[in-house]
Amino acid sequence: MNKNLKHILILVIALIAINFISSNFYKRFDLTSDKRYTLSESAIHVIKDLESPIVIDVFLEGNDFPSEFRRLQKETKQLLEEFSAENNNIIFNFINPLENESTRARNMQQLTQRGLTPMQLSVQESGKSSQAVIFPWALASYNEETVVIPLVKNKIGATQQELVSNSVQHLEYAFADGFSKLIKPKRRKIAILKGNKQLEDKYIADFVKKLGEYYFIAPFTLDSVASNPQKTLADIKAFDLIISAKPTEAFSEEEKLVLDQYTMNGGKSLWLIDAVAIEKDSLYNASGTNFAVNRDLNLTDFFFKYGVRINPVMVSTLYSAPITLAMGEGSESQFQHLKWPYSPLAGSSSNHPIVNNLNLVKFDFANQMDTLKNNIKKTILLETAPLTRLEGTPKEVSLEVVTKEQDPTSFNKGNQTLAVLLEGEFNSVYSNRIKPFKLLEEKDKSIATKMIVIADGDVIKNNVIRNAPQELGFDRWTGQTYGNKEFLLNAVNYLLDDSGLINIRSKEMAVAFLDQQKIAAQKTKWQLINILLPLVLLAMFGLVFNYLRKKKYTS
Repeated sequence: MNKNLKHILILVIALIAINFISSNFYKRFDLTSDKRYTLSESAIHVIKDLESPIVIDVFLEGNDFPSEFRRLQKETKQLLEEFSAENNNIIFNFINPLENESTRARNMQQLTQRGLTPMQLSVQESGKSSQAVIFPWALASYNEETVVIPLVKNKIGATQQELVSNSVQHLEYAFADGFSKLIKPKRRKIAILKGNKQLEDKYIADFVKKLGEYYFIAPFTLDSVASNPQKTLADIKAFDLIISAKPTEAFSEEEKLVLDQYTMNGGKSLWLIDAVAIEKDSLYNASGTNFAVNRDLNLTDFFFKYGVRINPVMVSTLYSAPITLAMGEGSESQFQHLKWPYSPLAGSSSNHPIVNNLNLVKFDFANQMDTLKNNIKKTILLETAPLTRLEGTPKEVSLEVVTKEQDPTSFNKGNQTLAVLLEGEFNSVYSNRIKPFKLLEEKDKSIATKMIVIADGDVIKNNVIRNAPQELGFDRWTGQTYGNKEFLLNAVNYLLDDSGLINIRSKEMAVAFLDQQKIAAQKTKWQLINILLPLVLLAMFGLVFNYLRKKKYTS
């Protein structure tokens, strides 16, 4: 009796000890090979000091989703559980805005007005086809501020399974980026260069608005260089990054020296340059033609010294975005999407965080670019597909090209570089040269810095309809959204060393899906296996058990 009491007492003490340890020490284990449920250090850093609740409403809820999107729903829930485990101020709810028929239309209208556009899906399950509408969005609210978080990562030509794979891989970045907007104050300053006939504000409005969610933005003109270059240099040094969006007027030597010394002092820069003068709008005339000519910006030696050269030739390719034209006459005319070789679609095979898992980027009249040997590290960010042709200037460009059959054998120039990242310690363009004005403090070699050069200014240009800027990268005729805005935002994030969040995009996750066609074709087979096999195994076990039992007791 005493022995049993002693055992019971030991058991009670052990249970109390286990309960105490489990309530005070908490640990989650991620046993997946790709560590998909382990948050990146950058994501943890965003929320670690969070002291007020962030409430997330996720609208990816419902029962009639395709299986792929149920997977996205599950991955979203598990990821938010990981965030909540790191900081219990992360509170989330899954809401089905389409559940109640009486409020369905009103909810759809309210969400759409906030920019949360619905997505229509094809559901292929059990050999049957149907349609479903979902809202792949979340709203995160913190201290009376709210941000929209997209849960689907679009990619041109992707199947629903590929779309979900891309989206699952993008989820951690999407939420960490949203939380960062709410929690982290703006710190960096960006100058939008003016004075060399860069794009008007309305043509870069959408991207500048997006940048304004992260950084302080201000215009900066180089006009004062002529009268007070030293002050201009001192003023521009106050900015962490400069952006020159499609200048069309040549830079003076004084302006170039200011920009060069800005780089020497560690300034970052994003250049969107057209070496050929031709606009798509200029083709919409009676003849449907215009001439492409060389555009001299007086920057050849500038970029050559840093390690790149933009050549005054146009890149023509068979893998391009279409042009939409009215074909036919009078009331019989119809809008058609036609092959247009002067709008290359550029991508990357690199896993660099700027371009990893990025949608195709649309260019217009892009120029060919070379990289040159020097001490600067160069990373090709975007390039065309292999089927390309280079067309020199001057050259007549005509809309009639859309009606002609293109000879694939003439597109034989291979992949063409369209965007390059330069990193390192740059040598001054004006080293061992007579300078256009005297510097108080001259530098011939920079501290470590970065620069991105893009061989087309239209990459940043949004359409304008009735004087209202449209979303950058969105083609209203085809409904396609290209990766221009995301690419440029990633580029700016990287240049400004906000690489903590952007590096999350390099995280690779493999998402496995069931083959719905095989499921439909082999449904009966697997139902029989799942029903009959356990019964057969149970019967065999019973027979063997009875045989052994009889043998034991009859011997």
